[in-house]
Amino acid sequence: MKKYIIIALSILFVTNSFAQLKDFSYKFYGQVRTDIFYNSRANEETVDGLFYMYPKDKVLDDDGNDLNGTANGSFYILYSRLGVDVAGPKLGTAKTSAKIEADFRGSGTSYSTVRIRHAYLNLDWGTSALLLGQTWHPLFGDVSPQILNLATGAPFQPFSRSPQIRYRYSDKNYQLTGALVWQSQYLSQGPVGKSQDYIKNSCLPEIYVGADYKSEGLLAGVGIELLSLKPRTQATGENGHTYKVSERITTLSYEAHVKYTNNDWFLGAKTVLGSNLTQASGLGGFGIKSTDKRTGEQKYTPIRVSSTWINAVYGKKWKPGIFVGYAKNLGTSDELEAGSKLYGTGTNLDKLVTAGAELTYNVPHWKFGLEYTLSSAWYGSVERTNGKVIDTHAVCNNRIVAVAMFMF
Repeated sequence: MKKYIIIALSILFVTNSFAQLKDFSYKFYGQVRTDIFYNSRANEETVDGLFYMYPKDKVLDDDGNDLNGTANGSFYILYSRLGVDVAGPKLGTAKTSAKIEADFRGSGTSYSTVRIRHAYLNLDWGTSALLLGQTWHPLFGDVSPQILNLATGAPFQPFSRSPQIRYRYSDKNYQLTGALVWQSQYLSQGPVGKSQDYIKNSCLPEIYVGADYKSEGLLAGVGIELLSLKPRTQATGENGHTYKVSERITTLSYEAHVKYTNNDWFLGAKTVLGSNLTQASGLGGFGIKSTDKRTGEQKYTPIRVSSTWINAVYGKKWKPGIFVGYAKNLGTSDELEAGSKLYGTGTNLDKLVTAGAELTYNVPHWKFGLEYTLSSAWYGSVERTNGKVIDTHAVCNNRIVAVAMFMF
């Protein structure tokens, strides 16, 4: 009898397992990607040069030689990745799905560590959908350049994958998006450098609201983002004592985007008026406008940066493309305190211009490409009355990237 009970339970377990699995479907995917690159000088970058931003300023030695004027290059495979898309059983009237995707970027190239790129679940009711988890920041959105450089247009294009709660409503040609966004791998700059503490102590996530119009290959839209950070919760006063402080900087950023695609063409563009978008790989940050001498508590003013990019790609098998990006430092909203620090990325950068051309060969599951990029950055000194950069000089970098990819 015991034998038959065990057999019956085993059959029941297997039956229930198949009953559960039949409501799921899985799609595994990934890529093996190799990048070889050359730069004519040192640059602001991450992952030892794979994520390229813009050339560093000159640093002269006693003989007048530029210490940053040394060529560099390497070969990496860290952006190979694996992922799975899961479609699950309905939850009420909602279709359920999930995604998990990882690569081997880690924190550098001295060793490879697995990193989560996307990890989210999605509930879809047809005209509306709710996403919970980590995916592209809403400012990255559905419009981004088709280029080989892994920065994907940053710092002109906002670049970040962030934990978020995102709701979308779609009706015929229109789509409305609202999102609450936190920070994880891409962090804001502040008094102690990049840190999650600024938004964690704020107790307020980023807030994004956007609207899009879609019709026959055309997508156009606008968005607005609010970010509120607490740079510090304690400070040292003039008497050397430590005080609890309540500091906050709240900023608004705006973006507009458009793209058109058909069988042969991709045409895309985006413009951003950003305030303190360092968590999205943007230029700028914030400065100090006043300090309470007794407690050391500071008040802040954002650095505003305008950035725009345009990208055109043509073809199917052989695809030539061009990319142009322009960013301009518009200064601060208020006068900066004399001798105070600036917190951010490229705070002494007046403007940045990048132009690139590429050619890729594309067949099913394979891509081979070569890209040349020229970037010119104008550095100078910060004018304290308005935060603008004056007395500028240009620094240029020539970058060549070759890519081979196998996609499955």
